[in-house]
Amino acid sequence: MNFNRRLKELEAEHVPEAIAQRLAAKKKHSYLGDAVLGAIDGCVTTFAVVSGVVGANLPHGVAIVLGLANLLADGFSMAVSNYQRAKSDKERTEQARRREEKHIDEIPEGEREEIRQIFSRKGFEGSVLDEIVQIITQDRKRWVDTMLTEELGLQLEGPTPLKAGTITFVGFFLAGMIPLLPFLLTMHLTAQEVFFMSTCATGLSFFLIGVLKGWVLDRPLFFSGLETLLIGGCAAALAYIMGVWLRNFAGTF
Repeated sequence: MNFNRRLKELEAEHVPEAIAQRLAAKKKHSYLGDAVLGAIDGCVTTFAVVSGVVGANLPHGVAIVLGLANLLADGFSMAVSNYQRAKSDKERTEQARRREEKHIDEIPEGEREEIRQIFSRKGFEGSVLDEIVQIITQDRKRWVDTMLTEELGLQLEGPTPLKAGTITFVGFFLAGMIPLLPFLLTMHLTAQEVFFMSTCATGLSFFLIGVLKGWVLDRPLFFSGLETLLIGGCAAALAYIMGVWLRNFAGTF
C-alpha cells in the first residue's frame, strides 16, 4: 500500500507541468544541514564538559560556568568557521567566473572546444553535438555557467555566509543548552541526580538530532539516531573518565 502511494506521488511529481514548475523555481540552499551539524557539536561538547566536571566531583556552579563558556566560545568559533567556509566557496566561484569570462574574451575558440569535449564525453556527437555547442556558446551566461559546473565542478547557488554562520551558532547554542538545563533548574538536587537528568535529556537529544540528520541525508532514521547517540555517549564517557582520573590524580598531591 505504501509503495503504491509513493509510486503515485512520484508519478504526480513527474508530469510535464510539475517538472516545468520545479525546474523554473529558483534553487535555494538548504540551511538545515548547518543547523544539524551545529546542534550535534553543541550537544556533544557541552555534555562532555558537564561529564568531566561531574567526574572530577566539582560543584554545580563549575559545570554551569564551563558549560556556558563552552556554548559561547565554541559556538562562536564553529559559526565563524562555517561563515569563512561559505565565504571562501562563494569567492572561489566568483573568481572562477571572472577567469572564465576572460578566457571567453581572449580565446573563444579554445573555450568552445572545451564545451565540445565536455559534451562529447557525455556521448553526444555529429550534428547533435554541433548544435549543443552552438546553443550553449551563443548565451554568455549559460556558457560561463556550464564551464563552472561541468569543467570545474562548482555550485552556482551556495549558502549566504552570514546566514550559514548564524544558523550554525543557533543550532549549537540551543542543543548545547540541553545538558546544562538540569544544572540551572534543579540546584537543590545532588550532583548525581542532576547528572542523571542531564544524561537522559542529552541522550534523547542525541537520538533526535541523529534522526533529523538521517532525514536530511535520506538515511534510515533509527540507525542514524542510534549512531549519533553512540558517538555522543562515547565523547561523554571519555570526558567523565578523564574527570575521574584527574580527581584521583590531584588527590595524590
